[in-house]
Amino acid sequence: MQELNLTPTSYIVLGLIELSGAATPYELKQAATHSVGNFWTLQHAAFYTEPERLADAGLLRVKQEKHGRRRKHYGLTKDGSTALADWRGEPTGALAEIRNQALLKLFFGADPQGLARAQLEASKEKLAQYEWMHEQSEGTGAPGPRWALEAGIGQMREWVRFWERLGG
Repeated sequence: MQELNLTPTSYIVLGLIELSGAATPYELKQAATHSVGNFWTLQHAAFYTEPERLADAGLLRVKQEKHGRRRKHYGLTKDGSTALADWRGEPTGALAEIRNQALLKLFFGADPQGLARAQLEASKEKLAQYEWMHEQSEGTGAPGPRWALEAGIGQMREWVRFWERLGG
């Protein structure tokens, strides 16, 4: 077992495996796309490399299919559960990083009304998607994903307000 510096990607993999019980890299990628991918950008290749690193460190166990596609299924070890619990227990004051191309263009002098129209449409679509997801999750599952979704709804409402004000 090797010592390893855990990153946000590490914790995403551990957390998604905790939520699912066990997962293949492809299943992790799909789960992230429909959950944390709404607020955290990840390289898809990480879902193939990171589980292996975590398994080498003893935080995940791996079972490989003997026949067929020989997929690897990863599950949490006791050490993996402990690492995830310890990470969740550490408060953070880190603020969200905004990586928004429209704001970058706006900063460098792009036409605000042209940007606003495109961004307003995209923001309204994402808001509708989040609100639909929120309705579907009513009364089900763990509260953490629902709270994250509510934060996303609040953020998208603010983007709609901002882009409307700029002339969208």
